[in-house]
Amino acid sequence: MGQFTNKIDFEVLVMVKNANPNGDPLNGNRPRETYDGFGEISDVCIKRKIRNRLQDMGENIFVQSEERCDDGCKSLSDRAKSNEVMQKALKNKDKDAYAKEACQTWIDVRSFGQVFAFKEKDDGVSVGVRGPVSVHSAFSVIPVSIDSMQITKSVNSETKDGKKSSDTMGMKHKVYSALYVIKGSINHQLAEKTGFSDEDAEKIKEALRTLFVNDASSARPDGSMEVCKVYWWTHNCPMGQYSSAKVHKLVTVKAKVEDPKEFEDYEIKVDSLPELALEVIEGM
Repeated sequence: MGQFTNKIDFEVLVMVKNANPNGDPLNGNRPRETYDGFGEISDVCIKRKIRNRLQDMGENIFVQSEERCDDGCKSLSDRAKSNEVMQKALKNKDKDAYAKEACQTWIDVRSFGQVFAFKEKDDGVSVGVRGPVSVHSAFSVIPVSIDSMQITKSVNSETKDGKKSSDTMGMKHKVYSALYVIKGSINHQLAEKTGFSDEDAEKIKEALRTLFVNDASSARPDGSMEVCKVYWWTHNCPMGQYSSAKVHKLVTVKAKVEDPKEFEDYEIKVDSLPELALEVIEGM
């Protein structure tokens, strides 16, 4: 693996139209909202989509979705056990070697970090890895309007006395139209510890640009989730000459009309800071 040169900050603008970007299981799977009514997409949800895109790009992923499993392992514990180097390090009680091999094997471990905490009959493991890529929860620019509809299932799930069962009622929710902002950073100090490289950063950038490819579902039909812009700042030194909070404030987004429906209905202003390189990437 190569080296990671300088700190990076990034920001992604995501347009949502007639979709549920991230359902809340504690609220009937309605799109997540803050107490002020702004839409929210959890950082965990965003990282899941990044992992899926990296997997589509041919990268080894440790935290795989069950339906996307490509190595036959049925759990994280099984996946860790399948690595002979890690098991040897575990027997030698060498946590550093265990973490190093995990980072070298799986890009999501060296990117986001991972807690390896598995209970075993003979040897348990408790190893923590802090990753350099941090992702904030995404929030909508203005409060969201959520549409709900009642749906029914009119087909029998099981045969019962040769009769048709009663219809099953349910609810389906969607955000009518909203622009969400994702913010994140890549830390140089932690990148050195996990072996995260400039090449890995480029892969994260591409995953963000194509975040919703192969992500369609009933709640998120194809075309309902769109990455509009990716702002990618590269500092001129390893630790970064500006704080991430200061960099993220460079982008301001405001609605130009009372009821924005399209990306063009928002006014986007991007300020600059001395010696801070900015790359603006169009979404796919």
